[in-house]
Amino acid sequence: MTTETSRGHRRRTLLAMAAIPAAVVLSCSSGGGPSATTTAAPGGASTTTAPGSSAPASSGSGAPTTSPAADFPYQPLWPFRDSAEAAAWQRDAGSGHQPWHLDPAATAQSFTQHYLGFSSLDKIVKVATDGDQSRVSVGFDNPNGVPVVAAVVHLARMGHGDTAPWEVVGTDDTTFQLTTPRYGGAVSSPVAVGGTITGVDESIRVRILRSDRDQPVGRSAPIPAGGTESPWSATVSVSDACPATLTIVAATGGHVADVERFTITGVRC
Repeated sequence: MTTETSRGHRRRTLLAMAAIPAAVVLSCSSGGGPSATTTAAPGGASTTTAPGSSAPASSGSGAPTTSPAADFPYQPLWPFRDSAEAAAWQRDAGSGHQPWHLDPAATAQSFTQHYLGFSSLDKIVKVATDGDQSRVSVGFDNPNGVPVVAAVVHLARMGHGDTAPWEVVGTDDTTFQLTTPRYGGAVSSPVAVGGTITGVDESIRVRILRSDRDQPVGRSAPIPAGGTESPWSATVSVSDACPATLTIVAATGGHVADVERFTITGVRC
Protein backbone atom coordinates (compact mmCIF):
# COMPACT_ATOMS: atom_id res chain seq x y z
CA MET A 1 0.00 0.00 0.00
CA THR A 2 2.91 6.30 -0.69
CA THR A 3 3.90 9.57 -0.13
CA GLU A 4 6.37 7.92 2.21
CA THR A 5 5.82 10.60 4.85
CA SER A 6 4.86 7.97 7.43
CA ARG A 7 2.10 9.76 9.25
CA GLY A 8 0.88 6.88 11.37
CA HIS A 9 -0.45 8.67 14.45
CA ARG A 10 -0.49 7.00 17.82
CA ARG A 11 -3.82 5.44 18.63
CA ARG A 12 -3.94 7.13 22.02
CA THR A 13 -3.22 10.50 20.50
CA LEU A 14 -6.13 9.99 18.09
CA LEU A 15 -8.56 9.20 20.90
CA ALA A 16 -7.43 12.25 22.81
CA MET A 17 -8.21 14.59 19.93
CA ALA A 18 -11.54 16.33 19.66
CA ALA A 19 -13.32 15.10 16.56
CA ILE A 20 -15.40 16.84 13.95
CA PRO A 21 -17.62 14.58 11.86
CA ALA A 22 -16.63 14.32 8.21
CA ALA A 23 -18.81 16.21 5.78
CA VAL A 24 -19.93 13.97 2.95
CA VAL A 25 -21.45 15.39 -0.22
CA LEU A 26 -23.06 12.76 -2.42
CA SER A 27 -22.74 13.04 -6.17
CA CYS A 28 -22.62 10.67 -9.13
CA SER A 29 -19.42 8.78 -9.75
CA SER A 30 -18.03 8.08 -13.20
CA GLY A 31 -19.24 4.52 -12.80
CA GLY A 32 -22.80 5.63 -12.05
CA GLY A 33 -22.77 4.70 -8.38
CA PRO A 34 -23.01 7.02 -5.39
CA SER A 35 -19.88 8.99 -4.71
CA ALA A 36 -18.84 11.60 -2.22
CA THR A 37 -16.24 14.12 -1.26
CA THR A 38 -15.35 14.34 2.39
CA THR A 39 -13.26 16.24 4.87
CA ALA A 40 -11.24 13.88 6.99
CA ALA A 41 -12.10 13.30 10.59
CA PRO A 42 -9.38 14.16 13.05
CA GLY A 43 -6.70 11.57 13.59
CA GLY A 44 -6.71 10.08 11.11
CA ALA A 45 -6.63 -5.25 3.97
CA SER A 46 -5.09 -7.94 -0.77
CA THR A 47 -8.00 -7.86 1.10
CA THR A 48 -9.40 -9.70 3.94
CA THR A 49 -12.56 -10.34 2.00
CA ALA A 50 -13.68 -10.77 -1.57
CA PRO A 51 -16.03 -8.08 -2.93
CA GLY A 52 -19.59 -8.68 -1.84
CA SER A 53 -18.75 -11.25 0.82
CA SER A 54 -19.19 -10.86 4.55
CA ALA A 55 -16.50 -13.23 5.78
CA PRO A 56 -12.78 -13.63 5.23
CA ALA A 57 -12.00 -15.10 1.81
CA SER A 58 -9.05 -16.82 0.23
CA SER A 59 -8.49 -14.00 -2.23
CA GLY A 60 -5.98 -11.50 -1.00
CA SER A 61 -4.30 -12.60 2.14
CA GLY A 62 -6.57 -15.46 3.07
CA ALA A 63 -8.55 -16.22 6.19
CA PRO A 64 -7.20 -15.50 9.66
CA THR A 65 -5.69 -18.41 11.53
CA THR A 66 -7.47 -17.36 14.72
CA SER A 67 -10.33 -14.99 15.42
CA PRO A 68 -9.21 -11.84 17.27
CA ALA A 69 -12.49 -12.03 19.22
CA ALA A 70 -15.28 -14.58 19.42
CA ASP A 71 -17.77 -12.16 17.87
CA PHE A 72 -15.40 -10.41 15.43
CA PRO A 73 -14.02 -12.68 12.69
CA TYR A 74 -11.49 -10.23 11.26
CA GLN A 75 -8.06 -8.95 12.15
CA PRO A 76 -8.64 -5.51 13.75
CA LEU A 77 -6.34 -2.96 12.11
CA TRP A 78 -7.52 0.57 12.95
CA PRO A 79 -8.61 2.60 14.87
CA PHE A 80 -9.25 0.08 17.69
CA ARG A 81 -6.70 -2.54 18.64
CA ASP A 82 -9.27 -4.98 20.00
CA SER A 83 -12.91 -5.45 20.91
CA ALA A 84 -12.34 -4.15 24.44
CA GLU A 85 -11.24 -0.74 23.13
CA ALA A 86 -14.21 -0.59 20.76
CA ALA A 87 -16.60 -1.53 23.57
CA ALA A 88 -15.13 1.17 25.81
CA TRP A 89 -15.76 3.78 23.12
CA GLN A 90 -19.28 2.45 22.51
CA ARG A 91 -20.16 2.80 26.19
CA ASP A 92 -19.27 6.49 25.96
CA ALA A 93 -20.81 7.05 22.51
CA GLY A 94 -23.81 8.86 23.98
CA SER A 95 -21.54 11.67 25.14
CA GLY A 96 -20.76 12.57 21.52
CA HIS A 97 -17.08 11.69 21.85
CA GLN A 98 -15.49 11.27 18.39
CA PRO A 99 -18.71 10.58 16.44
CA TRP A 100 -16.71 9.91 13.27
CA HIS A 101 -16.33 6.32 14.50
CA LEU A 102 -19.95 5.83 13.40
CA ASP A 103 -19.25 6.98 9.82
CA PRO A 104 -17.52 4.37 7.61
CA ALA A 105 -16.52 6.98 5.01
CA ALA A 106 -14.92 9.25 7.62
CA THR A 107 -13.15 6.28 9.21
CA ALA A 108 -11.80 5.03 5.87
CA GLN A 109 -10.65 8.53 4.89
CA SER A 110 -8.91 9.10 8.20
CA PHE A 111 -7.24 5.69 8.00
CA THR A 112 -5.99 6.40 4.47
CA GLN A 113 -4.76 9.94 4.99
CA HIS A 114 -3.54 9.86 8.57
CA TYR A 115 -2.61 6.31 9.52
CA LEU A 116 -1.28 5.26 6.11
CA GLY A 117 -0.03 8.78 5.39
CA PHE A 118 -1.56 9.06 1.89
CA SER A 119 -2.68 12.68 2.24
CA SER A 120 -3.16 13.10 -1.53
CA LEU A 121 -5.95 10.49 -1.51
CA ASP A 122 -8.54 13.05 -0.53
CA LYS A 123 -11.66 11.76 -2.28
CA ILE A 124 -14.37 9.34 -1.27
CA VAL A 125 -15.51 7.95 -4.63
CA LYS A 126 -18.14 5.49 -3.44
CA VAL A 127 -19.61 4.06 -0.23
CA ALA A 128 -21.39 0.69 -0.22
CA THR A 129 -22.76 -0.32 3.18
CA ASP A 130 -24.71 -3.49 3.83
CA GLY A 131 -25.59 -4.14 7.45
CA ASP A 132 -22.41 -4.35 9.51
CA GLN A 133 -20.12 -4.35 6.45
CA SER A 134 -18.99 -1.34 4.43
CA ARG A 135 -16.76 -0.89 1.40
CA VAL A 136 -15.42 2.63 0.92
CA SER A 137 -13.66 3.50 -2.35
CA VAL A 138 -10.94 6.08 -1.61
CA GLY A 139 -8.97 7.88 -4.28
CA PHE A 140 -8.22 11.14 -6.04
CA ASP A 141 -9.13 13.24 -9.08
CA ASN A 142 -6.84 12.72 -12.07
CA PRO A 143 -5.58 15.76 -14.06
CA ASN A 144 -8.81 15.68 -16.09
CA GLY A 145 -10.91 15.87 -12.94
CA VAL A 146 -12.08 12.26 -13.17
CA PRO A 147 -12.26 10.35 -9.86
CA VAL A 148 -9.80 7.46 -9.63
CA VAL A 149 -10.18 4.69 -7.05
CA ALA A 150 -6.90 3.89 -5.29
CA ALA A 151 -8.34 1.18 -3.03
CA VAL A 152 -11.58 -0.18 -1.66
CA VAL A 153 -11.28 -0.13 2.11
CA HIS A 154 -13.27 -2.84 3.89
CA LEU A 155 -14.72 -1.97 7.29
CA ALA A 156 -16.84 -3.94 9.77
CA ARG A 157 -18.77 -2.85 12.83
CA MET A 158 -16.91 -3.88 15.95
CA GLY A 159 -19.63 -4.68 18.42
CA HIS A 160 -23.41 -4.77 18.25
CA GLY A 161 -26.10 -2.23 17.46
CA ASP A 162 -26.20 1.10 15.68
CA THR A 163 -23.67 2.62 18.07
CA ALA A 164 -21.00 0.01 17.34
CA PRO A 165 -17.98 1.75 15.77
CA TRP A 166 -16.47 0.94 12.37
CA GLU A 167 -13.13 -0.84 12.19
CA VAL A 168 -10.82 -1.09 9.15
CA VAL A 169 -10.16 -4.77 8.48
CA GLY A 170 -8.60 -4.79 4.99
CA THR A 171 -8.98 -3.85 1.34
CA ASP A 172 -10.88 -5.47 -1.52
CA ASP A 173 -8.32 -5.89 -4.29
CA THR A 174 -8.40 -6.53 -8.04
CA THR A 175 -5.40 -5.42 -10.14
CA PHE A 176 -3.03 -5.02 -7.19
CA GLN A 177 -2.92 -7.71 -4.52
CA LEU A 178 -0.94 -8.42 -1.39
CA THR A 179 -1.30 -12.16 -0.80
CA THR A 180 1.80 -12.94 1.28
CA PRO A 181 1.88 -13.12 4.27
CA ARG A 182 -1.50 -14.66 4.98
CA TYR A 183 -4.09 -12.36 6.50
CA GLY A 184 -4.24 -12.75 10.27
CA GLY A 185 -1.21 -15.04 10.32
CA ALA A 186 1.87 -14.88 12.53
CA VAL A 187 5.12 -13.46 11.15
CA SER A 188 8.66 -12.85 12.31
CA SER A 189 11.48 -10.71 10.97
CA PRO A 190 12.35 -10.63 8.14
CA VAL A 191 8.86 -10.73 6.63
CA ALA A 192 8.38 -12.15 3.13
CA VAL A 193 5.87 -9.94 1.32
CA GLY A 194 4.39 -10.42 -2.13
CA GLY A 195 1.41 -10.56 -4.45
CA THR A 196 0.43 -9.77 -8.01
CA ILE A 197 -0.05 -6.60 -10.03
CA THR A 198 -1.35 -5.55 -13.42
CA GLY A 199 0.25 -2.39 -14.76
CA VAL A 200 3.11 -0.76 -16.63
CA ASP A 201 6.35 0.57 -15.15
CA GLU A 202 5.13 0.17 -11.59
CA SER A 203 7.25 0.96 -8.56
CA ILE A 204 5.90 -0.78 -5.46
CA ARG A 205 6.83 0.43 -2.00
CA VAL A 206 6.09 -1.61 1.11
CA ARG A 207 5.83 -0.38 4.67
CA ILE A 208 4.98 -2.23 7.87
CA LEU A 209 3.08 -0.17 10.44
CA ARG A 210 2.19 -0.52 14.08
CA SER A 211 -0.72 1.62 15.28
CA ASP A 212 1.05 2.99 18.37
CA ARG A 213 4.24 4.00 16.55
CA ASP A 214 4.83 7.26 14.69
CA GLN A 215 7.19 5.68 12.17
CA PRO A 216 7.05 2.43 10.16
CA VAL A 217 8.68 -0.53 11.86
CA GLY A 218 9.84 -1.80 8.46
CA ARG A 219 10.04 -0.68 4.85
CA SER A 220 11.32 -1.90 1.47
CA ALA A 221 13.25 -0.31 -1.34
CA PRO A 222 11.14 0.38 -4.46
CA ILE A 223 10.17 -2.84 -6.25
CA PRO A 224 9.92 -2.59 -10.08
CA ALA A 225 6.94 -4.46 -11.51
CA GLY A 226 4.61 -4.61 -14.47
CA GLY A 227 2.62 -6.87 -16.76
CA THR A 228 -0.65 -8.72 -16.35
CA GLU A 229 -1.15 -10.36 -12.95
CA SER A 230 2.63 -10.39 -12.59
CA PRO A 231 4.11 -11.55 -9.29
CA TRP A 232 6.06 -9.13 -7.11
CA SER A 233 7.88 -9.79 -3.85
CA ALA A 234 10.15 -8.31 -1.21
CA THR A 235 11.73 -9.19 2.12
CA VAL A 236 11.23 -6.58 4.83
CA SER A 237 13.06 -6.50 8.15
CA VAL A 238 11.02 -5.50 11.20
CA SER A 239 12.76 -3.84 14.12
CA ASP A 240 11.61 -3.78 17.76
CA ALA A 241 7.91 -4.21 16.96
CA CYS A 242 6.73 -7.48 18.49
CA PRO A 243 4.44 -8.57 19.99
CA ALA A 244 1.80 -6.55 18.14
CA THR A 245 -0.68 -6.44 15.30
CA LEU A 246 1.00 -5.06 12.20
CA THR A 247 -0.46 -3.52 9.06
CA ILE A 248 1.45 -4.22 5.86
CA VAL A 249 0.77 -1.67 3.13
CA ALA A 250 2.02 -1.79 -0.46
CA ALA A 251 1.54 1.20 -2.78
CA THR A 252 2.37 2.08 -6.36
CA GLY A 253 2.14 5.25 -8.41
CA GLY A 254 4.16 7.82 -10.27
CA HIS A 255 2.18 8.08 -13.50
CA VAL A 256 -0.35 10.78 -12.62
CA ALA A 257 -0.02 10.78 -8.83
CA ASP A 258 2.52 9.69 -6.26
CA VAL A 259 0.08 7.11 -4.86
CA GLU A 260 -2.34 5.63 -7.40
CA ARG A 261 -3.14 2.23 -5.87
CA PHE A 262 -2.58 0.55 -2.54
CA THR A 263 -3.37 -2.72 -0.82
CA ILE A 264 -3.09 -3.79 2.81
CA THR A 265 -3.14 -6.85 5.02
CA GLY A 266 -2.98 -7.44 8.76
CA VAL A 267 -0.71 -9.88 10.61
CA ARG A 268 0.50 -10.65 14.12
CA CYS A 269 4.02 -10.99 15.41
